Amino acid sequence: MIERLAFTQDGPSDGPVVVLSSSLGTTRDMWLPQVEGLARHWRVVRFDHPGHGDSPRWDGPVRIETIGAAVIEGLDRLGIEQWSFCGISLGGAVGQWLAAHAPERIERLVLCSTAARFPAHTAYLERAATVRAHGMGAVSATVIERWFTPEFRAKAADVVGRYRSMLEATAPEGYAACCEAVANFDGRNDLPSIAASTLVIAGAQDPVTTIEHAQSLVDGIPHARLATIEGAAHLLNVEQPDAVETAMVDHLRGAA
Repeated sequence: MIERLAFTQDGPSDGPVVVLSSSLGTTRDMWLPQVEGLARHWRVVRFDHPGHGDSPRWDGPVRIETIGAAVIEGLDRLGIEQWSFCGISLGGAVGQWLAAHAPERIERLVLCSTAARFPAHTAYLERAATVRAHGMGAVSATVIERWFTPEFRAKAADVVGRYRSMLEATAPEGYAACCEAVANFDGRNDLPSIAASTLVIAGAQDPVTTIEHAQSLVDGIPHARLATIEGAAHLLNVEQPDAVETAMVDHLRGAA
């Protein structure tokens, strides 16, 4: 049995489809900075990861491949046969799996702040144990420091506060299960089989998935390109929304 996810749609129902996949500890609302612009031209589909936002906690183990299968099941229910996919962090791992294992469904691919093998993956297992024992507040301050640069945290405290609230509202078990999915993910052998036109976007100040991790994706995926966003840490679409949207739109439109 494939578990289900919660989906939201914006934009023209008959437009080309772009699916947006969020990061660990956020909901589909993390993409709100880009939704209005994308929805002018695309049917924008967003979903919540297991145990995040409106998606239920799953009974079975959460893996990148089981999230990918649930995405396909949900899009099948919506009658969507092909789509472009943009994923950030955890969402980027799901995008890699979909592009490698359901290549006929993926038109274009954007991978943001992600890696084929996440660094310090055992730390995600430790984080899962921490939130199960002590709740989301035990990790939120550290996570926020990774999500945003010090400059952004100082000048946009209201925005940072909203995303901290989003993080702390995540069910600890849902977060922990997705931590384990990140820790167990290794998509390095899949990269050469990704045929979709791929753009990798990296934050120049991202302490989690660095420029080096992004370059490894570019080196492994045939004909992939790299865009570096200055003044951005891990949640680059929040910190530099216009630059990220421009890069996404250019790629989705097929610009060289």
